[in-house]
Amino acid sequence: MNRKALLAAARKAALHAYAPYSHFRVGAAVVVETSKGPRVVTGANIENGSFGLTLCAERSALAAACMLESSRGDCLEETIRHRPPISQVAVACIDVPSDAPDWRRSPCGACRQWMAELAPDAVFYVDGIEKDLRLADLLPYAFRLEDGG
Repeated sequence: MNRKALLAAARKAALHAYAPYSHFRVGAAVVVETSKGPRVVTGANIENGSFGLTLCAERSALAAACMLESSRGDCLEETIRHRPPISQVAVACIDVPSDAPDWRRSPCGACRQWMAELAPDAVFYVDGIEKDLRLADLLPYAFRLEDGG
């Protein structure tokens, strides 16, 4: 899927956000390679009065991606042993001012770590940042269990 269409899907997902505390609606769109071809899965941030329980849009979409049947076969069996085959991730906050600095647009540290775990080879698009990003751009020193932590 092209960058423009995936960012549009992320912006549309942000309309479903529940953000009564921050008023900062975020959407994410993830491309997963399934046995039926590429599929877009979306998520939105869901806030909670107990802030630690808030679910970010990126994690919402990544969790949904784990539920899909992958191109490798049965989802339950494969997800236990393998990451979902995620090729692209787009993130959009529809409430950030157009002149906001890039750090206000980009994923939080927890979401970056989730992306390191579940989408390490994906291309990342952040609405308002024109450059296509890789994981090393977002989290250069990611914690990786397979590297010994």
